[in-house]
Amino acid sequence: MSQQTATGTGPLRRQNEVKLRSRPWAATLILVGGLIALALGIAVSVSFGAADIKLPVVWNAIFHFNPDITDHQIIRELRLPRVLGGVMIGASFAVAGAIMQGMTRNPLADSGLMGINSGAGFALALVFAFMPNLPFMGLILYAFAGAGAGAAVVYGIGSLAKGGLTPERLVLAGAALSALLSALSEGVALYFKIGQDLAFWYAGGIAGTKWFQLKIMFPWVFVAILGAIALSRSITMLSLGEDIAKGLGQRTGLVKLAGALIVLVLAGSSVSVVGAVGFIGLIIPHLTRYLVGVDYRWIIPCSAVLGSLLVVLADLTARTIIPQHETPLGAILALIGVPFFLYLARKERREL
Repeated sequence: MSQQTATGTGPLRRQNEVKLRSRPWAATLILVGGLIALALGIAVSVSFGAADIKLPVVWNAIFHFNPDITDHQIIRELRLPRVLGGVMIGASFAVAGAIMQGMTRNPLADSGLMGINSGAGFALALVFAFMPNLPFMGLILYAFAGAGAGAAVVYGIGSLAKGGLTPERLVLAGAALSALLSALSEGVALYFKIGQDLAFWYAGGIAGTKWFQLKIMFPWVFVAILGAIALSRSITMLSLGEDIAKGLGQRTGLVKLAGALIVLVLAGSSVSVVGAVGFIGLIIPHLTRYLVGVDYRWIIPCSAVLGSLLVVLADLTARTIIPQHETPLGAILALIGVPFFLYLARKERREL
């Protein structure tokens, strides 16, 4: 009896520590304030561009659309799908990164650093070369397959080393595979003369987002984020350690499988639209944990809001930082993400 009590106090104590280290009031503030900021960011982003449009015109274009007015056409057909695509993509990458970091206990985990984005990108290169007329729904499915294959190879390579998986080995394996798949994608592009088609995905951006893409992508993203929220308590337990999670009654294998599928859906669908954009899933979960604590029931929804806000603001910056020229969204995010990644890597090395 005493042995059972002794084994049970550890997990229960860690569960209580999670409650103590969580800040629901901060999470509520971020959700409310973040959604307000996101709404303002969407309005400003839709109104700014090569032709500045006043906010009342934006309001009328959304709620009282007149196809005979040019500004209404610009807003409805060009700017609004672009901004809403940024919202979905930011939420997807941020939630995928949060899940990966929670399940693997790897602070450097991110779909762009773990071979998922490059795997999806290579799959897209093959589709453009061999199936150029494939519908967008098929494009997403191939992106899912490529993302899954990339993640499997990275984890396989990292597991072969003596001592098993470590954050550093995963990052090194991901960087190596990403470089290889990028080179293969460029080779396919040169051989089949599809470099122009792939240039958008290399640079990363949401300029060409269309309504039909959003209509196909939205159900996948919506269901995946709902699944992530439903799985959030189990991810919190996994983030404490697999033994702790098992001690609290979690079926860790099933949780990891469900989490992996959610990550593949979120990352694969986003890469098929926006291309090779990284660092969202690295930056946002760390910022969110710092603000709201370690409970993933708060981390996941807050990451979705903050990730959306980051992409909307980064896209607005990409369109306005150099007048008459558009800077790739991936470049703007890399300017933020690379220093942050180097800081995390150095911090992890000091803690070893």
